[in-house]
Amino acid sequence: MICLGIEGTAEKTGVGIVDDDGNILSNVGNQLFPEEGGIHPREAAEHHAKWIPKLISDACNNAKISLKEIDLISFSKGPGLGPGLRTTATAARSLALSINKPIIGVNHCIGHIEIGKLDTSAKDPVSLYVSGGNSQVIAYEYGRYRVFGETLDIAVGNSLDQFGRETGLGHPGGPVVEKLAKKGDYIDLPYTVKGMDFSFSGLLSAAIRKYKKGFDIEDICYSFQETAFSMLVEVMERALSHTKKDEVLLCGGVAANKRLREMLNDMANDHFSKFYMPKMEYCGDNGAMIAWLGILMNNSYGPDKIEETNVIQKFRTDEVNAPWVKQSKSRIILPKNILAKGAEADIFSGKWMDANVIIKRRIPKNYRITQIDDKIRKSRTKREVKLISDVKKAGVISPVLYDINLIDKSIVMEKIEGDLVKNIFKKMSHNNQIDNFNRDSLSIAIGRSIALIHKKDIIHGDITSSNILSENGNIIFIDFGLGSYSNLIEDKCVDLLTFKKSLQSIDYKIADKIFNKVLEGYIDTYVSSSNDSIFNKENIIKKINEIESRGRYTGH
Repeated sequence: MICLGIEGTAEKTGVGIVDDDGNILSNVGNQLFPEEGGIHPREAAEHHAKWIPKLISDACNNAKISLKEIDLISFSKGPGLGPGLRTTATAARSLALSINKPIIGVNHCIGHIEIGKLDTSAKDPVSLYVSGGNSQVIAYEYGRYRVFGETLDIAVGNSLDQFGRETGLGHPGGPVVEKLAKKGDYIDLPYTVKGMDFSFSGLLSAAIRKYKKGFDIEDICYSFQETAFSMLVEVMERALSHTKKDEVLLCGGVAANKRLREMLNDMANDHFSKFYMPKMEYCGDNGAMIAWLGILMNNSYGPDKIEETNVIQKFRTDEVNAPWVKQSKSRIILPKNILAKGAEADIFSGKWMDANVIIKRRIPKNYRITQIDDKIRKSRTKREVKLISDVKKAGVISPVLYDINLIDKSIVMEKIEGDLVKNIFKKMSHNNQIDNFNRDSLSIAIGRSIALIHKKDIIHGDITSSNILSENGNIIFIDFGLGSYSNLIEDKCVDLLTFKKSLQSIDYKIADKIFNKVLEGYIDTYVSSSNDSIFNKENIIKKINEIESRGRYTGH
């Protein structure tokens, strides 16, 4: 089978031709470069309308085939800019009807991952997809690609472009920032990681303020880049630790940045994992990735009906069933002296007096510059100790603390023999009545414990199913390294959403049921004893949905 794919989600028009053996027969494109400002959706659509016919001809000529030899037409269904998506879909429909061939619409984000796997031979990676409109940490679990982390506001590529426009560096901003960063020194900028997610709006605003105050542009570019990329890699590290996979894949247009590639490679090496990145022609938006995904999807469940080829501007990565993916059983193998390796720290067994203890040591991160790394490791170590103590006052179990060492950034604490909630949920069948009852009871208990923590205005910061233990019916919370104090409904709901996202490593058939029961226990405990008129059931659910929707594609 030979598939012709048409890409048109943003400013790049692309056409590719791929066969079902994964041979890329042709890949051509043309990018819109606006005279000023960012990408206007209407101008992008006009660009696609102008170039798609010519690129189809060029692609066929390069592949040395005629349109009659094409067996399938695929197109980017979303996410993307509405006018561009509609123009692309219209072109694909017209072509399919004119040559009487089947058609299929595909998810743009998954296209990036699949072409990356094809070009690099990666099997089952944790992927960082970063572009102008998207910043997502993605991994395959239980039949779908799951979004383990994403931006809570704007994408990293968009933030670099906007910084470039605001400071007169031009569009796109990323290449200019990378060039100037090589001559800069570090200045302090906000570093915002919230559990499995990141936020770039505060960093962007602070960088622009520094520019207006007269700071050297080279220093701002260096600090902006180091901070933004450190945030991305930290969340990737957290997802890698949570899923236990042993491959890291970088894709999307921002992959052009050499520094980002270096940082991800350093992180992967530290986690005994392999780093992959496709050739640059397949990192940015391209038609070949749309054609290849079209073949994979068509082979799994056939083409679309022509009347079902509508576009979806905010097409979620995790909305697509992916039966063609084979989940690898290969997992990270740790040295024997390391009990566990998290994103925050390495965990070792030890002795304190006669007690068995856990030693949590925040080792230096090779991917972060010293100025950022030292600040983060020291502040998180100090804050974690206080948070663990305050959690006990809230009536929630956390490890007993024995010692803290701010020189090597380590904490000595009680060794708890409980089971990870993640593992307990995975072992439970969704068809067994007893398991269903036990799962619901455990979920409600988790929700109640989170509510008790939040009522004391304690934010865990990284509530995942890997950071909660169950022992003899008790719920124990560990790893408060990203914790903080806040009375804002926003921060408390981000905590809840972090837990929801962590459930994506569990069978999706039960993940939503688990979270709904967690919410039931949370709301019952928090709202029933609260006089806060804002913190009610309706507002909690509304705020969670609002935060979750921010991560969806917002354009350029």
